[in-house]
Amino acid sequence: MINEKVQNVLNSQINKEFYSAYLYLAMSAFFDEIGLYGFSNWTKVQAREEVDHGMILFDYIIERDGTVNLEQINSPDREFHNPLQVFEKILEHEKFVTESINCVASMSEDECDLATRHFINWYISEQVEEEANARDVITKLKMFGDDKASLYHLDQDLGKREYKAHTYK
Repeated sequence: MINEKVQNVLNSQINKEFYSAYLYLAMSAFFDEIGLYGFSNWTKVQAREEVDHGMILFDYIIERDGTVNLEQINSPDREFHNPLQVFEKILEHEKFVTESINCVASMSEDECDLATRHFINWYISEQVEEEANARDVITKLKMFGDDKASLYHLDQDLGKREYKAHTYK
């Protein structure tokens, strides 16, 4: 059976993952509204991955004979101004999630729940990738400045991203 403190922090992480999906969907709607459909696709795919991340945690708690406690999901901020600002928010949010995942890892180790400590390594690796992806788009957007042709090409590139279900096993 899973340690109660670890179970609680994992339940909290489920909420953060589902909130992340909401946030990415809000960003996707913004990109649709301004006609950047590739950016919209990228954030929709990201939203689906965040739901996967939440469900992996959900299934893990059940597998460890724990109890899933779903909490209310807050509405995300809808104050978006331009693609660079959105991706800066993405990076900021992913750093917040990374910090949260690191706390899960630390707590599971402190509680001698080595199964969870091992399990959470997948999330640690995933967060390195999430932050790198956001930084990559930010770098390109800063490099392009106000060049609309470059923004168009980046939009086309981001539109090619395809959803691949995330699984732990």
